Amino acid sequence: MASGVEVPPDAAAETERRKVWDLPTRLFHWALAGTVLTGLYLGEYRSFTTIQLHFYFGYATGALIVFRLLWGVVGPRPVRLGALFPSPRALLRYVGGLFARRPSGVAGHNPLGALSVLAMIGALSVQVVTGLGSEDDGLFSAGPLAPYLSDGTVLQMTALHHYSSRVVMALIVVHLAAILFYRLWKREDLVTAMVTGWKTVRRDRP
Repeated sequence: MASGVEVPPDAAAETERRKVWDLPTRLFHWALAGTVLTGLYLGEYRSFTTIQLHFYFGYATGALIVFRLLWGVVGPRPVRLGALFPSPRALLRYVGGLFARRPSGVAGHNPLGALSVLAMIGALSVQVVTGLGSEDDGLFSAGPLAPYLSDGTVLQMTALHHYSSRVVMALIVVHLAAILFYRLWKREDLVTAMVTGWKTVRRDRP
């Protein structure tokens, strides 16, 4: 399957098109993008008519994170949780060749991409958990755990929920910048790979 990305002749001889991302992983990725972006928007521009929707999208994000963790245990090799923890040696080797103008050829997440997945899962987990115990006095709304927490804890959860949303936004910006860098500089189309499941992989990579 063609990706629409030109690969240098020398790199093409060493690579092949391979089905890497399974359907559940791809559906998870795009569903998470939808729930997170919509949830952030509804949180930033919340009102009496949309605050409950903000909660619902937060619940959906939490459910998707739980699915990803479970799929990371029983899913195919490229999405296993163990694949998200690169060794220091592999990380340094990858960073050393990061600016080479050719596809990375990794069958799955590259070491930096794996760390970004961990960062996003961690930040979103904080966002979801703190949302359960947050409140918005102005809109007379609160997370389902707020009534069972002390006032001080609710205030802390609310503040952390706000700050963690900024961390999530920053990670999204980094993610988008990385997609552009790989597409324009390394000639690697990460978006198409996550849509079709097919990715350019080095032949010597399992």
